[in-house]
Amino acid sequence: MTAPATRPPQWYQSVTALLVAGCMVAIVNFGVRSSFGFFTVPVSDAHGWPREIFSFAMALSNLVWGLATPVAGMLADRYGSARVLMAGAVIYFAGLLMMAFTTTPFLFNVGGGLLVGTGVAFSSFSIVMAALGRIVPPERRSWAFGIATASGSMGQFIFAPLGAMLIAAYGWQNALLALAAMSLLIIVFAAPLMSQNTSGAPVTAGEADLTMRRAIGMAFGHGSYLLLVSGFFVCGFQLAFITVHLPAYLTEHGISKEFAGIALGLIGLFNVIGSYASGMIGGKHEKRIPLAFIYLMRSALIAGFVLLPVSNVTTLAFTISMGLLWLSTVPLTMGLVTVMFGTRYMATLYGFVFVSHQLGSFIGVWLGGRLYDAYGSYDIVWWLSVALGVFAFLVHLPIRERRAARFAAA
Repeated sequence: MTAPATRPPQWYQSVTALLVAGCMVAIVNFGVRSSFGFFTVPVSDAHGWPREIFSFAMALSNLVWGLATPVAGMLADRYGSARVLMAGAVIYFAGLLMMAFTTTPFLFNVGGGLLVGTGVAFSSFSIVMAALGRIVPPERRSWAFGIATASGSMGQFIFAPLGAMLIAAYGWQNALLALAAMSLLIIVFAAPLMSQNTSGAPVTAGEADLTMRRAIGMAFGHGSYLLLVSGFFVCGFQLAFITVHLPAYLTEHGISKEFAGIALGLIGLFNVIGSYASGMIGGKHEKRIPLAFIYLMRSALIAGFVLLPVSNVTTLAFTISMGLLWLSTVPLTMGLVTVMFGTRYMATLYGFVFVSHQLGSFIGVWLGGRLYDAYGSYDIVWWLSVALGVFAFLVHLPIRERRAARFAAA
């Protein structure tokens, strides 16, 4: 007979403690990777590489992040979030070390692409939100998703300028080593989530008792889920392209690296507001309509930024406005997944949506570097981002915002 598990202290199990722990994980996970754009030029110059090599490694990390997310979600749904988060921190650390010390494009892709991508996936805020989704009441769930997403944005606000300052003060290699050490903090912050490590979570009231394989198959047969998957591709394309290539774009237009770091950090700061507001809106109103208009507003904002002369003022206006829309898609997208399919396999089903996001990220980052090397300009990719935003606006409008019939309890 199996001995009963030791019951953790009451504070350790409280929703507040778990929410704070999850937010700290999100800050470190998202914050470290948000600084990668500042390494494009120094790493490429130090090794004598064209920008396409660094861009491909970052694009590969985004693709691997997406492909590994459903696997991480399945493991989190089966074994709990904490173990997955801790494993991710170690892989993240190893990838950053390889980025700092490798001297060949192949090994740089292994470290910065495969290992960093896997580490980010296993320690990402989507794994955190899956844990929160099970402990937060349904009426507060969208709010909790907004808080977790906003925390990731706070990480960008902290780490983007920090990364730029570390490079300026100590060089790109030492800056990567510092970020590698910081990534291990995820292990500490994930510890309270050990109370969520169960191998057999009970079926939530109102949800059908389905196997994971059957749930995945039924989700991909649901039209609204496929629309959500296709729309999230655009989110990844736009955000990854801006994260990796905006610093270089600004520098080429006469904006200092220090100011570019501050501007990119402001995206994270104002996304705290945008993500929180998005979570609040999603908790009180339909999610598909504000989600569709976020994509449309992004397209209008990018078009205006490209058409106007680049200056400190237009840069700040763009990054602040884009920050409000940055990850505000995430609480609404995660919320739609839970509305349609419930919480039991939330990490897994959101993970497959996220694959589409990261496929878009891979194409956006790689295409940015590829077309820049070919034409000496990012203009084509900027306008492609505008067109894709309009596409995402259109595909979200027909989504049916209710529980899929086969996922509701009989």
